[in-house]
Amino acid sequence: METKESPLQPVIDSLKRAATAQKPKVLIFADSRELSSGVIKGLENYDCIVRQKTLAVGDYLLSDRVCVERKTADDFVASITDKRLFSQLINLKNGFERPVLLIEGPDIYGRLTPNAIQGALASIALDFQIPIIWSRSAEETAGIVYWLARREQFDDKREVSIRGDKKAETTGEKQEYLVSGLPGISITRAKQLLKHFKTPAAVFAATAEELAAAEGVGPVTAKNIRNILDEEYRHSK
Repeated sequence: METKESPLQPVIDSLKRAATAQKPKVLIFADSRELSSGVIKGLENYDCIVRQKTLAVGDYLLSDRVCVERKTADDFVASITDKRLFSQLINLKNGFERPVLLIEGPDIYGRLTPNAIQGALASIALDFQIPIIWSRSAEETAGIVYWLARREQFDDKREVSIRGDKKAETTGEKQEYLVSGLPGISITRAKQLLKHFKTPAAVFAATAEELAAAEGVGPVTAKNIRNILDEEYRHSK
């Protein structure tokens, strides 16, 4: 005798599929030096995957164009004094289309005059055009980092990856790897550039206007690419 299927069975099957479905999670690359910051611990409260890497620039890589430089209030003031701040911001600006400076702590005034601190903040906002986000604690920083990453990866469909995770083997992969070393260019955008310009040499020879016209590359990224390619090399000590 044939068993009649329950009218609720399709609903039950749908619920089972939903329960077992692999939901995408926000992916955040955190600099290994951030391990003891408390932010990593705070990110455990969010639906995300945190991978620790030694980042050349910034502290939290959230997409191919967004990287967060996190500074405690004390470190922010100290970096003004020893002049680390602006060199770090230059690297951040050169490497990413939309860098973010996050200052964590209740008070940045104390060891420096208000004029020095306010002058630095003005320079960050106007000269570097880098947005400043304020956070009161590591826990609050974790929430801000998560929502920035979620906005980029889910709402704006931006990818996040570390260059060099996979060894390039074919000629095409080596070309993609080469082009993805440019500021603000992920592997996906490297592929788009190579499809547009045909060869890495043509990518490197393109003007800022020609680069900006390619899919996935805006005027800011194009300018950063040309700055890196045209600036005279200074040997690091």
